[in-house]
Amino acid sequence: MEPRYDRAALARVLGSLAHPGLLAAAGPGREPFTAHYLAVPLTPEPGHHLTLSQRLYLERFMRPCPPELVTSATHRLTWVDEDGITNTGHFHADGPGPIVPIAARSAFLELWRALRTDAEFLGRVRALDEPARAVLAGTTTDQEPLEIVRVGVEAAARALTQHALLAHRTPYRDPADFARALRDSGIFGAVATRWFWELQASTHRRGMIPVAFDGTGERLRYTPDSVATLHAMKNATLAEARAVMHRARTAEGLGTEQAIARYHDELDLVSRQYALLGPAERPVCPATSWQRVDGSPLRLHGLVAERFVEAFAAAVRRIDAVPAPPADAEDGPDGLVTVPDMNCKHCVRTITAVLTSMDIAVHDIDLERKTVHAEFRSPRNRERAFEALRDSGYNPALLAPDRAPLA
Repeated sequence: MEPRYDRAALARVLGSLAHPGLLAAAGPGREPFTAHYLAVPLTPEPGHHLTLSQRLYLERFMRPCPPELVTSATHRLTWVDEDGITNTGHFHADGPGPIVPIAARSAFLELWRALRTDAEFLGRVRALDEPARAVLAGTTTDQEPLEIVRVGVEAAARALTQHALLAHRTPYRDPADFARALRDSGIFGAVATRWFWELQASTHRRGMIPVAFDGTGERLRYTPDSVATLHAMKNATLAEARAVMHRARTAEGLGTEQAIARYHDELDLVSRQYALLGPAERPVCPATSWQRVDGSPLRLHGLVAERFVEAFAAAVRRIDAVPAPPADAEDGPDGLVTVPDMNCKHCVRTITAVLTSMDIAVHDIDLERKTVHAEFRSPRNRERAFEALRDSGYNPALLAPDRAPLA
């Protein structure tokens, strides 16, 4: 059956998969874990509170967001998680500290394990009929329900670690209390509905957040300026997507699928979801729509956020984050390197495009283990590739000596 673009139908499909027991198999986590991390201060530009990468991204892709609305992390950290995977993240020295990105990653791993072994969820996925699969293929980037929920959990982790950059401006000092406050205040839902596609992942990779909290009241909420700016940025991105799609269909004579393929290659920040919306349609995350499941109202996004906060609070209790001295790193086997902030298939496409544009052969990308197996011609060629990836918002690194080769 041909792919079918239908956001309302997609919301119903996701609702049918979000049974009340989804992710409930996640336990209290593994044994106590000591995370040894390396923290490096971020260096702002002279006379500016943002780094060069942050400022360039702001000016190129976040208009009309004013610089004063953006908060930067003070440090970038690197650590190896419980699955032996190298990760990178950011934190603010005045906030809860490095425990937030480290515990958020651990919570993600716990829920990802639960999801992959959830027999009821996997059974519902296998039982999807052809019309439902056509909707998934035509309306989503990730297409597979397992991948959609995985990306949703990882987006919740990003939302928490980004907003933790503002935690020192709230009453919450305990990381778990701050996470619960975000959940109870609806901030996870605000990210899914108010932020435009790609903004969260790109700003997260750069250690910045383009909102501020209103200091009045008990609940956490965005300032009116934050809401207005997010709305304006989303409108600008939506207008760009529609303009490019219109030009491709009319002046260039491309079909829809041809135009979508071209967007992924040439306009990396324009999503197919925005480009395919009708003239009067507003982009809404289908996972935030209420659906009736077995007679009860349920939202997939709310369920994921709830389970994530529970897993994060458990991870905070059992993880000890300890500074570590710098460790030597070396080339992985046959050009194997790690890109710790590679989160989704969109990242895979971007990284592949950057490397192949430099005539670097990409043999394999392992999204789960965040590794890239590429054919670098020399150490200098590899470093130039790293610089190009950093310009795209990623933080590639050489593998630590004890990392296992790609299976």
